[in-house]
Amino acid sequence: MSKESKFLSRILRHEPELVGLSLGLGGWVLVDDLLRGIKRTGRTLKREELDRIVAESDKRRFTLSEDGRRIRAAQGHSVDIDLELPEAVPPKMLYHGTASANLDAIWAEGLLPGRRRHVHLSPDVETAIKVGTRHGRPVVLTVATGRMQSDGKAFWQADNGVWLTNAVAPEYLGFA
Repeated sequence: MSKESKFLSRILRHEPELVGLSLGLGGWVLVDDLLRGIKRTGRTLKREELDRIVAESDKRRFTLSEDGRRIRAAQGHSVDIDLELPEAVPPKMLYHGTASANLDAIWAEGLLPGRRRHVHLSPDVETAIKVGTRHGRPVVLTVATGRMQSDGKAFWQADNGVWLTNAVAPEYLGFA
């Protein structure tokens, strides 16, 4: 991930105030305001570069509005924001990649969002392995999302395909 992409993630997920912004409804900001704010920090990012970062992001971290005037982070926020995603019906099983060092806490407390707004779930084992690798020796857990939904738990699907939920209790977890 490029320096520019990391900086955009920091702004659009965690610290919009770094460039004098507040995230609007759904986490959106005007692209022109974002580019002006970045310029005020002494960095330069041209619209063409921004479009390239959005298009080439391996995890599709950012979403441009249909008219191209607004941008937001697809998921992963630590700031208090409602992405205004509709509730969605997940597949019966999703996956969560983590590090083996986290297993004791997970079996005791379940999956919690930590500093983020939601727990992130992957649609396939391969993606979960990539996520888990970022944190240490990867372990992939299964999440019985069909049972969770039957039990009244809510799910949302982010613009980039990542599934979101508020928390996952240990009884819904297993090993992949």
